[in-house]
Amino acid sequence: MKFAVRYLKNTFYPLNVPDSMKLEDGQMVIVRTEKGEEALKAFIVNSQVEKIWEHSKNKPEPLPVIRTMTQRDLQTLEEIKKEEVTAYFKCQALVKQHKLSMNLVQCRITFDRRKITFYYTAPERVDFRALLKDLTQVFTRVRIDLRHIGVRDETSILEGVGLCGQPFCCSSFLRKFATINVKLAKDQGMPIAPGKISGTCGRLLCCLTYEYSNYIDAAKGMPPIGSSVMTTEGLGKVCYLQFMSGKVAVKMEDGKTKEFDKNDIEMVDADVNVEIDVPAINNYPDEDSSNIDIKQLEDDKNSSTGNI
Repeated sequence: MKFAVRYLKNTFYPLNVPDSMKLEDGQMVIVRTEKGEEALKAFIVNSQVEKIWEHSKNKPEPLPVIRTMTQRDLQTLEEIKKEEVTAYFKCQALVKQHKLSMNLVQCRITFDRRKITFYYTAPERVDFRALLKDLTQVFTRVRIDLRHIGVRDETSILEGVGLCGQPFCCSSFLRKFATINVKLAKDQGMPIAPGKISGTCGRLLCCLTYEYSNYIDAAKGMPPIGSSVMTTEGLGKVCYLQFMSGKVAVKMEDGKTKEFDKNDIEMVDADVNVEIDVPAINNYPDEDSSNIDIKQLEDDKNSSTGNI
């Protein structure tokens, strides 16, 4: 399997290429899929990945290549892209006509024009039987699929750039969405403000899970914020923690704040007369989050469906 295509859910599928066909890296091909004929870009498979696939029992089923795309096929693909835009607005108009509580996200048409799929989000189950009846009259001799997806699925389809300046993880390499809650942000000392810990989808950032285990390991042996500790320079109270560096900031009895290695301090049962401030990292006066329920950023039944 020397060639593959990226298809559903950021998964690479190996290609069954006929011996008589000459294929090059990055070339557009017509592939037969479960949805019909699709126009996809072929990539050369890394030799190490090829070896893994040879011995793997869970590799995706190879997709048969029908042919490489000709100049005429490329023109047809451009026409289909325009048809998708037109079909999207036609469907959107019908949704408004039927007063349905659904947000149309995208329209996709297979290369053979035998199937048209409309992706939508909705806060609850939608009875679209009347809508489907009208769609069958507008789009004749074609299979119509109305597919409900979550807001995280919506973002992965539409693509974009995240706070880090990189393409969305859900659009580039993530195959499944992990369950994410506010505790992940709190345990990592992240600012508990919607604009700092949520993505374009309106849910908590997927990357909150990437380094979580490292923070949990680093937090071992760390005293809680506000606890009294004995340092090499006397008593004080812990005011903030630097998990990755293993440093603990302690406000001393003289009012000065100093950093110590977590191995150089010891928790004590003593009443230290020191007032500590909320760490600046968690204090964002420019963002009003008083009217926002942080729990709304967590996963729910409308976050992701895997139904792409």
